[in-house]
Order: sequence, then structure tokens, then C-alpha cells
Amino acid sequence: MSNLREVTLARRAVRIAHYNRFQKGIASQLRCIAKPIEGLRVIHINSTAHGGGVAELLESQVPFERALGISSHWFTIDAPPAFFKVTKRLHDLLQGGRNALGSRERKIYLDVGRAVGEDVRKAADAYRPDIIVLHDPQTLGAVHAAAERAPVIARLHGDLLTPNPRAAAFVEPFLEKADRIVVSSEDYMKRFPSIPRGRVEVVYPAIDPLVSKNALMGNAEARTLLRKFGVRETGPLIAQVSRFDPWKDPVGVIRAYRITKRAIPRLQLVLLGLFLAKDDPEAATVFSRAQKEAKGDPDIFLFADPKLARKVSDETMVRAVYAGSDVVIQKSIREGFGLTMTEAMWQGRPLVAGRTTGACIQIKNGRNGILVNSPEEAADAVIQLFHGPAKAKALGKAAHESVRRSFLMPRFVADNLRIYRTLRRKEK
Repeated sequence: MSNLREVTLARRAVRIAHYNRFQKGIASQLRCIAKPIEGLRVIHINSTAHGGGVAELLESQVPFERALGISSHWFTIDAPPAFFKVTKRLHDLLQGGRNALGSRERKIYLDVGRAVGEDVRKAADAYRPDIIVLHDPQTLGAVHAAAERAPVIARLHGDLLTPNPRAAAFVEPFLEKADRIVVSSEDYMKRFPSIPRGRVEVVYPAIDPLVSKNALMGNAEARTLLRKFGVRETGPLIAQVSRFDPWKDPVGVIRAYRITKRAIPRLQLVLLGLFLAKDDPEAATVFSRAQKEAKGDPDIFLFADPKLARKVSDETMVRAVYAGSDVVIQKSIREGFGLTMTEAMWQGRPLVAGRTTGACIQIKNGRNGILVNSPEEAADAVIQLFHGPAKAKALGKAAHESVRRSFLMPRFVADNLRIYRTLRRKEK
């Protein structure tokens, strides 16, 4: 199967009972939900096995499903760079970008979709899935082939609140072939009028508290580790952890930092966005813009090189940046959900976030984080938190608790199992 590659999961086996420490009795609840569909065969298909929230979700979701008796498999698309350049454009358009795909770009998308579809048929004939889950627009070109073999779930992870109308019209026929469309907000489907509301499900993403990336780390330990990369061990520190993507607005973060530094002179800024995802060819360009905006400021640290892993693992670096920061920023312009916010909140960090749909799902303004609309508002919020440490501590504590209650992997898996059960009943 030249256009599909199965992902081999090397991580530890999931022990469901271990999650009872976060929510009492959750293991038995999950087993009850899974029992009627024990042995169900599911294939997940997305664009990449490394980098980005979708890959991180699947790294935990697939082993979790297996531990509950679901025969779950994960495939990624093996496509040429030109295809991922087109799908990045399509992603941007669906989040509100201007213009539209050209005829050549549409041809590339459709040709790869048909080729992937042929291999989806072969994979389905080999694995005989009861359900096929297609993640994000990169995979939608294979929906017709997938629908020939099993009920299809189209899982869209992006911010679809204000899509480019021509891009929405381009993907809508693909969505019409899916039996269920799963999004992070019901508002995301308002611009797709042909999709019946009864086929739309809302599932909030989640983090796995038992993977190394989300292990809790103390501030002192984190700052000692960050010192290896030139960050001063003492003094104020703010950070954003996200891909170098225009919708994450790293340039806006740097502008907010400069305003903040007038009030907090020794302030340092870390922007961490390792180049790991093959489906994001724009990252290097956005990184260059951020470098230009930083103008050689020795207190701004831009980390993008995956070779950082020679000193410390990617997972350890991420949690050290969260735990070592006094305030975490996520100044996105569009955010489908934003697992980087969830991760920061889990580490108990006070969070200042752009007022996106994804942020509003997770943050109650002033109670477990602060929502802002501009670099100036972000700077004001950060200054308030530095001048009010008691408030910052309370926000961080409330943030951690809100993740524990609502955004951990067992709840996410339970939501997906309920959708599987619905499709199984429909098929029968």
C-alpha cells in the first residue's frame, strides 16, 4: 500500500485502572461503554504520525481503544510534498484565508485523494473495519472509497467558524459522504448547510495525563533544564508552545512581549514550535518572520530545531517550557480547540489566550485563564498577573482542575465509543 503507512505504536500498554486516580470509577465506566462493541474494528487515517495535536491524540487514543477491546489501527498518508502544500493552503482557507485553490491545486488534491482511496480499499479488504475515521481535510479525498467499505466518520479538528466560502463549498461534497462529522464546536458546521444536524457530533479533544509530555514538573526543575538552552534560571519568563503558523500569531506574541518588557525589564520569552509535522510546509517561513521580528533580542528564544532532542527529549522540553514559565500565552487568531492550552493548564500555569472558539471552550475568562483580542491586551493581562501573584496562582490552580474534570483522555475515548456504538446500531 504505497499511499498509506500503518503507524507502529511503541508506547507502553494502557492500563485503564491507572486513570482512576484522576476520576474515581472511570475505568469501570469505560468498560461498560465499550462492552457492547468489544471486537469492533476501527481504522484511523490522518496525515502525519509526528507533530501536531491530531497525531498526539491518536498516539493515546488508539492504544486506549485497544485496551478496551477495540481492534484499532492507525494509518498515515504517504504523499508528495506538493500535496501537503495544497492541504496546508486548504487548511488556511477553511480557517478564513483569502482567495481559493487554483485548478492545478484542486487537481493535485483530487489525484492524491483517488490514489489514497485505492489503498484505503486494500487496507479495508485486509482489516475488514466496521468504522473508518478520516481525520481532517488531508484525508477527505478518500471518503468515497472508504464509504464503499464501512461507515465513515469525518473528524475535523480545525477552526471552521468563518471558512472561506469557496473552500467550504469544495470540501462539502466530501463531507456529505460521511456518516458522522465530528467537530470541537457545533458552531463549526453552520457554514455547511447541506450537512444534516443529526449527523454532526461535538467531541472535545483531550490530553493523556499518563504520557511523559504531561507529567507534572516543578518550576525549579524546569528552569534548571531550560538553562541548558541559554534561558536565565531566575527572573520572569513567558512562553508560547505552538507550531510556527500564522494563525498562532508568533509575531503578535513578540509584540506583546515588547510592550510587557517596558513594565518588566528582565522579562524573557520562549517560542517553542519544533519542525516535526510533514504536513506543515509553511512553518519555516513563519519562523523566519518571527526571527525578523525578534531582531536579535537576547531575551527572546526561538526553538524550532528538532535536534534539541540531542540534549533533552521533545516531551521533556515541552513540559519544561510550560512548567518553567510564569505565564503561558496562546495568542492564536484561529484555534479549533488548542491542546497546547490544555497542556499548559494541566501544568497549573496561568494562561493568556487569544479569544478563539477553541480558547472559549476551555477558558472561563478571569476564572481559569484570561482571554484577549490583541497584543496590547495580552501585554496588559501578563503585567496584571506578574503584579498579582495570588491571582496568577489561583488561575493556574483552577486551570489544572478544569482540565482534570473535562479534558482528559478517558472522557475523550468515552465520547468516541458512544459514536461507534451509534454507527454499529445503524449498520445492524
